[in-house]
Amino acid sequence: MTHDQLQVSDEVRAAVAEGRPVLALESTIFTHGLPRPDNQELALETERQVRDLGVVPATIGVVDGRPTVGLSSDEIVALSNDDDAVKASLRDLPIAMGKGLSAGTTVAATGYLASRAGIKVFSTGGLGGVHRGAETSFDESADLGTLAGLPLVVVSAGVKSILDIGLTLERLETLNLAIVGYGTTKYPGFYISDSGFSIDYSVESPAEVADIVAARDGLGIESTLLVANPVAEALQLDPKLHDEVLARAWAAAAEQGVSGHDTTPFLLDFITRTTGGKSMRTNIAAYAGNVALGARIAAAVSGAATER
Repeated sequence: MTHDQLQVSDEVRAAVAEGRPVLALESTIFTHGLPRPDNQELALETERQVRDLGVVPATIGVVDGRPTVGLSSDEIVALSNDDDAVKASLRDLPIAMGKGLSAGTTVAATGYLASRAGIKVFSTGGLGGVHRGAETSFDESADLGTLAGLPLVVVSAGVKSILDIGLTLERLETLNLAIVGYGTTKYPGFYISDSGFSIDYSVESPAEVADIVAARDGLGIESTLLVANPVAEALQLDPKLHDEVLARAWAAAAEQGVSGHDTTPFLLDFITRTTGGKSMRTNIAAYAGNVALGARIAAAVSGAATER
């Protein structure tokens, strides 16, 4: 990607050049993930949250065919209210550029653009992963393969619980994507703090994450370090309710013949409606927690780099 193809805001460009902490943020959460006006309010509040922690926010999206790292407030507002904005994964970026489309960027596309701009840390809500039935459908999120080739730190509340978490963890191992739990070895499931699966390692501080990043970079390994940050138990969706609603969501999808790329939005919408919005509140709480932790990690990684 050439300099002319990627628009990086002056603020983000200067912070990266000076070694100051920058946190990448995706845009699909406000273009496709939340209803209006909650989407716009969350996006702008998230930027304020990051700045209050002394870190430069870099919200990433595509504006009229131009991949942009560090959207302005006006651009965030415009994307939040654009009915024609598409959802762009990495494979969609050249199409959006060639056709002059505006787009919210997924984890894969956001991570790629962040890395191209020299940003090292990215916070999101929940990762994509291996879908249920993937042994016959081969349905796996582009997030995994893309992050396997990017030297980032990605903070999330685990993978979305609608996925096959066990198979996702197996794929992460195969792709050499290291995972650490923040303060836990219980792998979170986005809406719930414990998915029932365990991981091998935990970390207790942003400084510890920075040490791991320094070791990875010193070895020349160019894959993402995944930091699994569970939503607080007091804010999670009740696990029993979660399991009941998820089972009903899958049954409804089968009954209505929903399949392919329509499955995820159908399931998430079903869960939101059936829980009376409780799942959306958990989603927002998890995202806010990931942003706060990501900002602290960005500061630690930046400080470690400066010291070296």
